Amino acid sequence: MDIVVHTSLADISAEQWNAMLTDNNPFVRHEFLFGLETTDCVSLEAGWESAHIAIYQDDNREHLIAAMPCYIKSHSYGEYIFDWSWADAHHRYGLEYYPKMSNAVPFTPATGDRLLVRDSQQREQLESALLSKAIELCQSRGLSSFHSLFVEQQQAEKLHKLGCLTRHSSQFHWRNRGYQSFEDFLTIMSSKKRKNIKRERRRVAETGITYRWLSEDQLDQTAVDTMYRFYARTIQHYGAQSYLNKAFFEYLAQHFNQQTLFLFAEFNNQVIAGGLYFKSDNALFGRYWGALDNFHSVHFETCYYQAIEWCINHGYQRFEAGAQGEHKLARGLEPSITYSSHWIAHDGFRQAIGNFICSEQEHMKDYQTQMNNHSPYKAEI
Repeated sequence: MDIVVHTSLADISAEQWNAMLTDNNPFVRHEFLFGLETTDCVSLEAGWESAHIAIYQDDNREHLIAAMPCYIKSHSYGEYIFDWSWADAHHRYGLEYYPKMSNAVPFTPATGDRLLVRDSQQREQLESALLSKAIELCQSRGLSSFHSLFVEQQQAEKLHKLGCLTRHSSQFHWRNRGYQSFEDFLTIMSSKKRKNIKRERRRVAETGITYRWLSEDQLDQTAVDTMYRFYARTIQHYGAQSYLNKAFFEYLAQHFNQQTLFLFAEFNNQVIAGGLYFKSDNALFGRYWGALDNFHSVHFETCYYQAIEWCINHGYQRFEAGAQGEHKLARGLEPSITYSSHWIAHDGFRQAIGNFICSEQEHMKDYQTQMNNHSPYKAEI
C-alpha cells in the first residue's frame, strides 16, 4: 500500500473516489468537495487547508482503495460540532488548539461516510490505516487533535475502538413510513399538530403562492442568480458568516445539477422565496433558504412541507433539514442522534474532554427523551 496526503482533490480520480461511496451521498462526492476547492470556498486563506488522505494499492498510485476528506483547520467555523470551549481550555493552559485536523464536509451538518473504502473485505485494515495516517500527520505537524464529524454510527463505533472519543449531537429528521400522499402522512399526526400543519399550508395556498422544483438543465443563470440572492439575504439578515460564494452556486448548476435542486415559491409571477436542496439515492437534504419578505408560513412550506411531499412522491426514505431547530418537531421531523469522533493529542485534555463528553451525553439522553415525549405523532406510532 502507498499512503499519500493530497493538497487538492484535483490530484485524485473522481471516478475512483465516487466508486467508494455507499449511498451516493451528494456531499461526499468528489464533484461537491472539489467544487468547494475550485471556487475558493475552501482554501488555506479561508482556514480550510486540504489534506486529503488516500491509500493506493501500490506506489504507481493508479488504484485508489481508501480515502478520507481531511482539512487542517485554523478555526472551528463551518463545522456545526462545537468545540470552542475545548479551544478556550487549551488556550488558558498555554496550549495551542489550532491548527487541528477535521475529517468532514465543510459547512455541511449532514451524516455520511467519512472513511471511504473500496474493498469491504479489507475495510477494518484500511480504516485503521486511514486513522493511523491522520494521527501521524497530527503528530508530525504539531496539530492538537483529529475530528471526524457527522460520521456514520458504525464508523464512529470503529473509530472508538481505535482510540477516538465518541460525541453525540442531535438533529431532526423526517422518515417515510410508506406514505402514499401528504394526507396519508398527516393521518398519523396528533389532531392538534395535524390541524396546525393544514392551517399553515392553507394560508400559503390561499394567498396564491405556488411552488416549483428545478434541477439539471433548469438550473440556468437566472435561477442561480435568484437562489444566491436568497442565500445572501438570509446570511445578511441573521448576521451569519457567508461560507459560500456565487461561484459555488454557478459551479453546482454547471457540474453538479443532477443532485442539486432549487425550490422556488412564486407569487404574481415573481419568485418570493427559495430553498437549496441536495439528494442522494434515498434521502433529501435541505441546506439554505431565503425570502424577499416575512410571508406568513412560507418558511414552513418552503423548508419542510414541500420537501416532505417531494420525498413521498419520489419514494425517498429520509429528509434531513439541517442542524438544530426544535420547531421542526411540530412539523413531523423527529429527534435523531448524530455522531462525531475525536482524537486529542494531549493526554490530560484527552481525559478531561472524555469526561466532558460522558456528562454531555447524559444530558443528550435527557434531551432526546424530552423531545420524544413531545412527539407530534399519535401515541401508538
